[in-house]
Amino acid sequence: MKLELTDREKSVLFLLAKGMKNEEISDKLHISVHTTKAHLEMIYEKLGVKNRVQAAIKAIALGYFTINDLLN
Repeated sequence: MKLELTDREKSVLFLLAKGMKNEEISDKLHISVHTTKAHLEMIYEKLGVKNRVQAAIKAIALGYFTINDLLN
């Protein structure tokens, strides 16, 4: 069962998993760095993780995206 992430949280999580920094995510999604950080905090809480690497691994394990998606 997937946890309830918003569409924006999924977008932030995907870009995080692609290795983007907060500033890059903010630029790509046209949101502030503060907003990006707020999304990340909520993502970590919802996924029950403590950092970016754990979030990316859990997202793949839950089927939000695949490793191949990240390579494209």
